[in-house]
Formats: sequence, C-alpha cells, structure tokens
Amino acid sequence: MFINKTSDGLNNICGKNIAKLRTALQISQRELASRMQLVGIDIDKNAIQRIECGKRFVTDIEIIAFTKVFQTSFEELLDTSI
Repeated sequence: MFINKTSDGLNNICGKNIAKLRTALQISQRELASRMQLVGIDIDKNAIQRIECGKRFVTDIEIIAFTKVFQTSFEELLDTSI
C-alpha cells in the first residue's frame, strides 16, 4: 500500500519552507492568507498553519500562488535541504 506522506509523516514538503519564507518577511499567517487571496487563492490563517506544520496537503495551484507571493522559484519552495 502506498502512503502519501514524507518519511517523517508530513503531508507536504514545502510547509517548513513556507514558514521560513513567511517569517523572513516578518508577516503573520493571517497576512500570508490575505496575500494569497490577492493572487486568487481562497485560504485562511488556519489552513496556512496546517500547511506550515505539515498537516495539510498543498495543491499545485497553491504552490504556484505561494511562489508568486514570495517571489521565489518552485525549486526553493520545494527544496528539502533548507
């Protein structure tokens, strides 16, 4: 049976990077949710929190939006060595 989680049990690999990028900008999870809404993604603070701690899957559409909000590349967002 295939398990759709990382080796450490997380539902995504970009959540930790999203948290680091957000704190580097010194914005709250609520502010990040607001910025995501400005690029067309209906997401709230609770969803951001669940993404950052690895409890929520992240869609490809959301990944594109995160790269726009953070002005970064897919590679940086999905980098597992950060």
